[in-house]
Amino acid sequence: MITCFIRYEIEPTQRADFEHYARTWGACIPRCGAELIGYFAPHEGSATLAYGVYSMPSLAAYEAYRARLAEDPLGRENYAFAQERRFIRREDRAFFRLASGRDA
Repeated sequence: MITCFIRYEIEPTQRADFEHYARTWGACIPRCGAELIGYFAPHEGSATLAYGVYSMPSLAAYEAYRARLAEDPLGRENYAFAQERRFIRREDRAFFRLASGRDA
């Protein structure tokens, strides 16, 4: 199992837009085949740092998931919403595997 962490730098005055974006991915991501852990918006400390976290069995499964997500009507709409509103300054993805615990 691998886990994808998406680190977002967002516009602090557009947190509500990011939260709308996150809720929409909450509907799309599981439907397209990934196990959504969650989207996390700023609360205390940094006003610009947010995360999206989801897991899948492998990088091959990730590629298939991304193809399904690209074809999902709500996913395309959400991507367009982010492009139009420009509340995401930067987005970085990194993949990790669990190194401790029962699945290690």
